[in-house]
Formats: sequence, C-alpha cells, structure tokens
Amino acid sequence: MRACIQRVSEARVTVDGAVAGEIGRGLVVLLGVASEDGEEELAWLTEKLVGLRVFEDAVGKMNCSLAEVGGAMLVVSQFTLYGDCRRGRRPGFSGAAPPEIAERMYEAFVDRVRSLGIEVATGRFREHMLVSLVNDGPVTLWIDTADR
Repeated sequence: MRACIQRVSEARVTVDGAVAGEIGRGLVVLLGVASEDGEEELAWLTEKLVGLRVFEDAVGKMNCSLAEVGGAMLVVSQFTLYGDCRRGRRPGFSGAAPPEIAERMYEAFVDRVRSLGIEVATGRFREHMLVSLVNDGPVTLWIDTADR
C-alpha cells in the first residue's frame, strides 16, 4: 500500500458538485493499493498513520499524533500512486490492485482508522473527484508498505 499524506488545516472532496467528505485540522491520505497487499500491510499502515507524529507540540516541534491533537482524516482512493512512468509517456498501472480488491482494502483501512477513534471522511471510490486542501506547513510525506 502507498500513501501520500498531507497535514492540512482543512480539506474537502467533491463529486459532481456536491461535498462527499470534509475535515478541518488533520491529514489528507491519498491511498493506493497494490495487487499483493493484504492484512499485514493494512494493519501496519493504519497504525503508522494514526500514530505518525507530524503535528506541533507546545514548543513547535512535530511531536504529536493525529489522535493527540484531535484531528480528522480525509481518505481518498488513488490508484495512480502505482503509476509506472519509467517507459514511454503514458503511465502504466499494472501494479495497482484490481478495483474489487482495492475497494475492499480501502474500506477496511477506513474502518480500522475509525475503530481507533479517529474521525474519518472519504471521497467516493472509482468516481471523478475534486480534492481541495490547505496544506499546513507544508507537510507532505510518502509512505510505502514495501519499504517498511
């Protein structure tokens, strides 16, 4: 699984002109699923993101997690994180999981984050979405379960 994480002061995703998900302070997680991803990758990534210390403490150091600051998470499915641009000019997406598997993993990720007490908003799987956010910092990180 791959995640592009952005610390935000606010974010929203719209589908067909209507807001599908919206948060205030928190993390936007663009989430990609690979064909070989399973329960182990799901559990590891969930714990990693919920516990990631990317919010400032009282002295201005990135030392607090999402839960510690009472933040929310906006999770958006993003198969293009598995885009392979090494050849030609059009990315290939053969590394991304088929939609049926990816959707199941995406929903399981959202459920796990919620089970840890984090407020979660989402986009809509396999829909054209417009994502708006105010990146706070800016803080943008990349996590790939293959690198753990």
